[in-house]
Amino acid sequence: MQGGRRDSRHGQLVRRGFTEPATAERLLSAQEFDEVRADTQLLDAFGATADPDLALHGLVRLVEAQEDPQRLLDTLLASKPLRDRLLGVLGVSEALGDHLARHPDDWQALATYERRDLHPGVEEFEAAVRPATDPDDLRHRYRRALLSIAARDVCGTSDLAQTAGELADLAAATLRAALSLASAEAPEDAAACRIAVIGMGKCGGCELNYVSDVDVIFVAEPADGTEEAAALQAAGRIAARLMRICSDTTAEGTIWPVDANLRPEGRNGPLVRTLYSHLAYLNRWAKTWEFQALLKARPVAGDMALGEAYAEAVAPLVWQASERENFVPDVQQMRRRVVENIPAAQVDRELKLGPGGLRDVEFAVQLLQLVHGRTDAALRSPTTLAALDALATGGYVGRQDAAALDSAYRFLRTLEHRIQLHKMRRTHLMPEDEADQRRLGRSLGYRSDSVNELHKTWRKHAAAVRRLHEKLFYRPLLDAVAQLDVGEARLSPRAARQRLEALGYADPAGALRHLEALASGVSRKAAIQRTLLPVLLGWFADSADPDAGLLNFRKVSDALGTTPWYLRLLRDEGAAAENLARVLSAGRLAPDLLMRAPEAVALLGDEGGLRPRAREALTQEVLAAVGRAADAESAVAAARGVRRREMFRTAAGDLIGAYGTEELPTEDPAAAVDRIGAALTGINAATLAGALRAAVRSRWGDELPTRFAVIGMGRFGGHELSYGSDADVLFVHEPREGVSEEEAGKAALAVATELRRLLQLPSSDPPLVVDADLRPEGRSGPLVRSLESYAGYYRRWAAAWESQALLRADPVAGDEDLGRRFTELIAPVRYPADGLSEDSLREIRRLKARMESERMPRGADSTTHAKLGRGGLADVEWTVQLLQLQHAAGAEDLRTTRTRAALAAAREAELIDPEDAETLDEAWLLATRVRNAVMLVRGRAGDTFPSDARELGAVGRYLGYPEASGSGEMLDDYRRVTRRARAVAERLFYGAAD
Repeated sequence: MQGGRRDSRHGQLVRRGFTEPATAERLLSAQEFDEVRADTQLLDAFGATADPDLALHGLVRLVEAQEDPQRLLDTLLASKPLRDRLLGVLGVSEALGDHLARHPDDWQALATYERRDLHPGVEEFEAAVRPATDPDDLRHRYRRALLSIAARDVCGTSDLAQTAGELADLAAATLRAALSLASAEAPEDAAACRIAVIGMGKCGGCELNYVSDVDVIFVAEPADGTEEAAALQAAGRIAARLMRICSDTTAEGTIWPVDANLRPEGRNGPLVRTLYSHLAYLNRWAKTWEFQALLKARPVAGDMALGEAYAEAVAPLVWQASERENFVPDVQQMRRRVVENIPAAQVDRELKLGPGGLRDVEFAVQLLQLVHGRTDAALRSPTTLAALDALATGGYVGRQDAAALDSAYRFLRTLEHRIQLHKMRRTHLMPEDEADQRRLGRSLGYRSDSVNELHKTWRKHAAAVRRLHEKLFYRPLLDAVAQLDVGEARLSPRAARQRLEALGYADPAGALRHLEALASGVSRKAAIQRTLLPVLLGWFADSADPDAGLLNFRKVSDALGTTPWYLRLLRDEGAAAENLARVLSAGRLAPDLLMRAPEAVALLGDEGGLRPRAREALTQEVLAAVGRAADAESAVAAARGVRRREMFRTAAGDLIGAYGTEELPTEDPAAAVDRIGAALTGINAATLAGALRAAVRSRWGDELPTRFAVIGMGRFGGHELSYGSDADVLFVHEPREGVSEEEAGKAALAVATELRRLLQLPSSDPPLVVDADLRPEGRSGPLVRSLESYAGYYRRWAAAWESQALLRADPVAGDEDLGRRFTELIAPVRYPADGLSEDSLREIRRLKARMESERMPRGADSTTHAKLGRGGLADVEWTVQLLQLQHAAGAEDLRTTRTRAALAAAREAELIDPEDAETLDEAWLLATRVRNAVMLVRGRAGDTFPSDARELGAVGRYLGYPEASGSGEMLDDYRRVTRRARAVAERLFYGAAD
């Protein structure tokens, strides 16, 4: 019975969302919880929190800190409002749990609420924090007030706008208290000046975050009888002390950094200025971004009369800013600069600065305010949501668009708040840990499948923001100078905008600027462009990213516009223009390669120009280029140049084959995958041959003291490279006659090291990473071995995983005879005469299971991870390789490094059911195409589908899914195909049928 009760309690905890029920049982078994541990109301309250485990830990710490824990527990059971508030806060914020453990009486701030306290303002917060006697007391009082705001937020008593407003009001009250403390510490300075604190940014806009810099500007005037210089010095000391009180970190933590860098001249300017000095600077020197920032300015502390005078004086300047020359381009450039400065690794996690983020909404709203607010005072609210509502009411934004932006902004800001609440840290990045994402999802009300629901909703809102932001932010009416004036142009400016929007261009104003630059004037070049552009625009519009297509076309045209053959090629060779349009609008990789070598556009007009070149011809060209180079670095640069051109040839042919043209149908995907894998393998093999030749020449001239070969491994040896694959290799050497083992070994190590160094030199080209980790003993073993050393090692020590890895070994560069003898040497290792022993079979299965559990990226969806996920590349390849290890000794056709060829041979040998073979082949092809598509679209390697809607759409187009059908069908098909492949792998690899 006792065990049954434990099981029952365990089940109750699991049903209420505890992820560590055993730990929860142990915590609840403490003596203090004797009378409450079985209370279903308390358990239900835990279950309603974002993180029941975190809430319980926080409550235990709080109870342990109480002098009278029973009072807290009795009140908790008796008062549902306290139960909801306290546990709600503890379940979402570890930092506020720490605060309560440090100040165990502060829970009483949540025990009772009068109606007037439900939505306090500056006066109520000031009453709470102003009595502070020193900075630490202020920090404590601030955190206690923050606790009540968080409780109202988490329990839904306050919505996003009210919460952000309360945080701004608390900040104002805290600044007033800090100013009072600073003035009390220096009464002589306080008597010498009048000082006002102007709230800026989110503080000024009454929309502050939980953890954020508080932006301010200081303005001061002399007190009666005080010299201005002395008064400003006194005000500067008080302002600096105020900033330190708020920013310093002590045992009580910190309040927040006070940032005064929005002042005139930024951090290089004086901290405090008079009102006259502020206005003089703004009238003469201020830049566009400074007026945009001042849209949020409001007095929050100090001499409020002086603050109001400042606000009244700068307001006319703010609302005249849109009349400044280049105003709209300036604001757009600021937005672009923000996006460009986001680290690439963080773009997909950015809530604020990334595409479809909070900054998109704020910038769009502020720009519309500044443009239209000069004549419509109703638009002049410093608060984003209020301003958005006013824009919709005034007809400047469509009501549906405004409602979508409002909903997305509220969601993103609430998500940002929940992320910050956990540790009370300033961040706007989605956490990577799945447990953190689960807590976030539950805090937003997603109780079942919380992580997926969170990401689904986030992607939906981000996509809406991005679409609407482009529609609003770049709308042509914002920039009256963007008018098409091309003399013979076939489209009027109005018709051009209408057509661009109808074709799906997200940035019609930008598109018009490109068209104007391309087609203006009376030159022959402009006349040809005017002939081409109407057709090109249609081809661009048929892609997932028309704007990128047009922009890339302008870049190529700028680079080649003076070249006589370029426009003639596009005009006279119909296929060239359409091919270029497809390539420029299908993703990042091909255009990036083309921009570094624009002359490669000539390949698009040659009927055979997109067919991969033979490996032998490529190697010959690379070695000739290396031979002409003055030094090793120049030689490798030349080899990289050939690689760049050939990668563009391959990528362009791939994209055009996947999309099809008006003349040619789409290519068979299986043939395309085989062709691309072989082409990329040949390109990288030729590059390695060139780097090897350069490394040898730099020190030894024409002949190395030892024969040297590079053996391709993994997908390289299998002739199955994708665009982002590393080059897995082994290095083998054999001393020449008369050369000692020691001398030969040193030479071989030196050339292998130099080869890798040369290929790692900084370059704007896609990297070619040479990875030798599959060598004997892995990273712990020598980088290079002699043929004899390999023979000795494999004879005595070869492990099952090494036999498996050698299935893909194929010489790719260096001494051909040595490479051939290496493959002869390893034949009995990779094709064991007696197949696999039971021990080896168990070891391989154990390694596969370990790889599945340890190498899958945290938070990745195992159903859509192309390499390690369910039914992905690893499942298929390990299944095929197991068949090779077991049967290749007696079935010669199985002795191939290529996955699909080995699978076909196994089918012919009746080692696998034809239907199973087809299932595995289909999944392998699809996963390979997804990896290629991601690299083509994003310009960087990836094993998962992009989360960005436009990029996902581009991947879908590559895989043959029309944009109108959305991405859902593509993902459903991928999961269906790989689910079937996993079932086959479970049966054939793991022996599930047994």
